[in-house]
Amino acid sequence: MYTTPTRIRPVAYLISLLCLLSSCTNGIAEYDDWEHYGGDKTANQYSTLSQINVENVSRLQVAWTYHTEDAGEAGSSQIQCNPIIVDGVLYGASPKLKLFAVDAATGIERWVFDPYSEEGTPSVFGVSRGLAYWEDGDDKRLLFGAGPFLYAIDASTGIPVNSFGDGGHIDLRQSLDHDRAGLFWSINTPGVVYKDLYIIGGRVAEEQPSAPGHIRAYNIRTGEREWIFHTIPHPGEVGYDTWPEDAWERIGGANNWAGMSLDEERGIVYVPTGSAAFDFWGGNRLGDNLFSNSIIALNAETGERIWHFQTVKHDIWDRDLPAAPNLLSLNIDGRKVDAIAQITKSGHIFILDRETGESLFPLEEKEYPASDLVGEVAAATQVLPTIPEPFSRQEFNIEDVSTVNPQYTEMLKDSLRGLRTGGQYIPPSEEGTIIYPGFDGGGEWGGAAHDPNTGIMYVNGNEMAWVQHMRELDIDMSEKSFSVGQSGYFYSCASCHGFGQEGSAGFPGLRDIKDRKSKEEIKAIVQNGGGRMPGFSFLDEAEIDAIIAYLFDEPQPEATATDRSAAIRYTHMGYNRFFDPDGYPAVKPPWGTLNAINLNTGEYLWSVPLGEHSELTERGIPKTGTENYGGPVVTEGGLIFIGASKDEYFRAFDRETGEELWKTKLPAGGYATPATYQVDGKQYVVIAAGGGKMGTKSSDEYVAFALP
Repeated sequence: MYTTPTRIRPVAYLISLLCLLSSCTNGIAEYDDWEHYGGDKTANQYSTLSQINVENVSRLQVAWTYHTEDAGEAGSSQIQCNPIIVDGVLYGASPKLKLFAVDAATGIERWVFDPYSEEGTPSVFGVSRGLAYWEDGDDKRLLFGAGPFLYAIDASTGIPVNSFGDGGHIDLRQSLDHDRAGLFWSINTPGVVYKDLYIIGGRVAEEQPSAPGHIRAYNIRTGEREWIFHTIPHPGEVGYDTWPEDAWERIGGANNWAGMSLDEERGIVYVPTGSAAFDFWGGNRLGDNLFSNSIIALNAETGERIWHFQTVKHDIWDRDLPAAPNLLSLNIDGRKVDAIAQITKSGHIFILDRETGESLFPLEEKEYPASDLVGEVAAATQVLPTIPEPFSRQEFNIEDVSTVNPQYTEMLKDSLRGLRTGGQYIPPSEEGTIIYPGFDGGGEWGGAAHDPNTGIMYVNGNEMAWVQHMRELDIDMSEKSFSVGQSGYFYSCASCHGFGQEGSAGFPGLRDIKDRKSKEEIKAIVQNGGGRMPGFSFLDEAEIDAIIAYLFDEPQPEATATDRSAAIRYTHMGYNRFFDPDGYPAVKPPWGTLNAINLNTGEYLWSVPLGEHSELTERGIPKTGTENYGGPVVTEGGLIFIGASKDEYFRAFDRETGEELWKTKLPAGGYATPATYQVDGKQYVVIAAGGGKMGTKSSDEYVAFALP
């Protein structure tokens, strides 16, 4: 499953070491690190460094670049990694999930570890948003996920630690306390280190069948599982009565894909979870579905639940909690309280007491419409915070239709009139429901930055409307009205690739797949995953062959139809942004924002557009902002650094006013959270410029900036 590092360059290593030594007066290097995903275990994306500040940030220039040499073609790969920097070494992940180490002052490569280098290993799936670091004396390890495998890597050499698990890795598809053989599991976001434990979640399939998203802690020295928390409760456990009796045996999801934060002093880990599978119809999982869409406070030593707070009951909107909660201390009405602040895809912020889970500001429980889909029972009420106000708008109605291109305004209004609107928690429907803000937020996986000295949160938000149509899967195989391959395609493939194979929201169309891929290549991707697509190894070979024959418009091979209708009665017709004909969002600007919020009071200090469509600005249209992915970093230099925007710029804002002070064009979109650190008295800011989202080009570069 792994080999020794693919590139170790002793000469380059020696040069980088000499560079470091020559910059020190006493030969001993000095560092100010970014040792954890998000900066530290509080997930605050904050740095005390101030060498780069509001007075001199305009002088920033490129200090070094590093090419990973494995970018995909034409927007087919991404880098979402927030690298860590420890003792002057930067560790990051490449588009094809190689782990690398470079000198943090020069960008000179030290080693590369490729988990996919052995012949016969699966094709690359997904992204890595980061990794974790642990040390005990001279024993220094990196905890790195690639696909379902968690590796312990020697930080000095890039070689797997043989005593960990199975020769350096463990398979997280195992030890789930229930046989889910063949189901998808992937590590996209790192967990947290507590003493000698690594506490980890993961990504699972969002349709049925799906693995359960249980939270587990592993011994960092041995790879042995130390504890497990069942996010889909087993019989006798808290929350079991919020599901059908057998749900724990067949339902998946309720997983932590977004990372977690840790109160090391209290020994509490705070775990946000996503929705249960399937995302958009829950007729086979009636009930509130604890612990999906919940913030769970767990004893980090034992995994025992201390408290939980559910943000969405019976989620049928894919309202996963998208980022680790920020840990902070606030002064509310003269009372100091340790709190957590959880951003959401809907643009809300839940602010809870860190010890009890009680909301520190008033909540509002509102009634919402019932679902008219067969078998579905939507929750009658949902709870939302009243303070702060949401950082993204909540409704998209006729008066909100864009006038950026006036020639399209009436057409867009006509399109909107046929869809269900009204804000949060309008149930999915066959005629179409507006999801606003969209499936990708509001808030997203980039998280929020928080200044612990002031209680001010800085968070970027999306303002994108998406249109969701549901479709009943009333396929009757007994009448032979559908082939086995077509049935399999509808159940397993159509929600991403389209019922007419036209593709949706960045998922490729398949109408010409036979001109681009061989049958053998397609089968390997279906079984093992590739790019953004998870593996579907639960499909048997005959069913995969039938689907491929359907895609190639060939006679169907012998195969037995698999009846999945008992599990899922509906699917959805793809992830579809609501654009005008020129590709701009159909809602009035802003389309992306950066916001400063005083969490002591809930007051907004400022909100500014994030990103720009220069061709619109040249027409005299005020800056619109853009859709954005990746988060901000706030520093004691008075700055907020953020990439994220579709225009592929990296920017610095004044944290006091929101004024844009500096920007530079990246080689590709910086759809990752940056990091800042110091080596021998020199501060650097680095961001992964991997591109690949929103139809933009891909790249393989990490770019570091510093003052001249």
